[in-house]
Amino acid sequence: MNLNFSAIKIISSIISKLIVIVFFAAPAAHADWQLNMREGVTEISRAVYGLHMIIFWVCVVIAIIVFGVMFWSVVYHRKSRGAKAQNFHESIYVEIAWTVIPIFILVGMAIPATTTLKKMYDSTESDIDIQVTGYQWKWRYQYLNEGIDFFSSLATPKEQIYNQAEKTSNYLLEVDNPLVIPLGKKIRFLITANDVIHSWWVPDFAVKKDAIPGFINESWAIAEVPGIYRGQCAELCGKDHGFMPIVVEVKSQVDYDAWVIEQQQAQIAKAKSAEKRWTLDDLMHSGKQIYAKNCAACHQSSGEGIAGAFPALKGSPIVQGDPNEHINIVLNGKPGTAMQAFAEQLSAAELAAVITYERNAWGDSVGDIISPRQIVKFQQ
Repeated sequence: MNLNFSAIKIISSIISKLIVIVFFAAPAAHADWQLNMREGVTEISRAVYGLHMIIFWVCVVIAIIVFGVMFWSVVYHRKSRGAKAQNFHESIYVEIAWTVIPIFILVGMAIPATTTLKKMYDSTESDIDIQVTGYQWKWRYQYLNEGIDFFSSLATPKEQIYNQAEKTSNYLLEVDNPLVIPLGKKIRFLITANDVIHSWWVPDFAVKKDAIPGFINESWAIAEVPGIYRGQCAELCGKDHGFMPIVVEVKSQVDYDAWVIEQQQAQIAKAKSAEKRWTLDDLMHSGKQIYAKNCAACHQSSGEGIAGAFPALKGSPIVQGDPNEHINIVLNGKPGTAMQAFAEQLSAAELAAVITYERNAWGDSVGDIISPRQIVKFQQ
């Protein structure tokens, strides 16, 4: 009996110390802990949060009852107190109890869960439809009713990634072109992928859907608070999976309408850029920026590639050879490899600039200029 009592005292002492450490040690660090789900800024996100808390407390109550009975039985029915084990087998009452009680618990949890799921899957009567397409490693947003189409890529400077500069608070969570939606409107997201499986996840909207090539998954959100909300690709999709953030900016209707007009004008200007006369210097300057954003992750900023994974462009026979072959591989990619097709990702002027840059950088100096008109003609 003394041995059992000592063991109980030791266990109680350990538990007490752990409680003190968890709740009182380093109080400044507790403010940064994120141990629970976000409540979010949409009706669905709050419903999901509420469902999560209901299930959590059901589990807490069950745990308290089960472990309470278990510890009470261990302490008060131990051999040192003279307890004797009873022989019983196939008690009909016990069988009924541990079958019926869990059924009632599960049905009780299923009711709010089903209600929430029905709301989550009701994407009808949307105000705006946006197709979200995952690429390695960026997102494409197409506003199906407004004629707006753009890519959203990581904007974190490489100096921060390679520890050459101090990391900011939104490290790896900044993009060049955020998704913009209006306040209080139902937005339907049509989510798919161009290459491999991705997953579009915005915690504050309670939206997380797999982006699967050849399939379209639907989700929706009505943002109730203006602001900037961040997410990430939540499916391991390749080398730069961690560099594929999502940024959604919720604007008032007036500001959103102004943004739509601005984007539509930018689309028109981009289309007209193919008619502009470009000099070699203009193409090289623009091409260097486009290359750094779209190509350097695989082929390196020096053009030397990664041995065994991505071929070098510096001194490449494709870069130094027939310009049509070079244009073809950039526009259409190379099947069976990680080389993507950039025909839909870049405008004619951007394609001309990056191809010209590749043919005249790193000492290759082929000397020719690829014009946007050549790109347009090649695409016809």
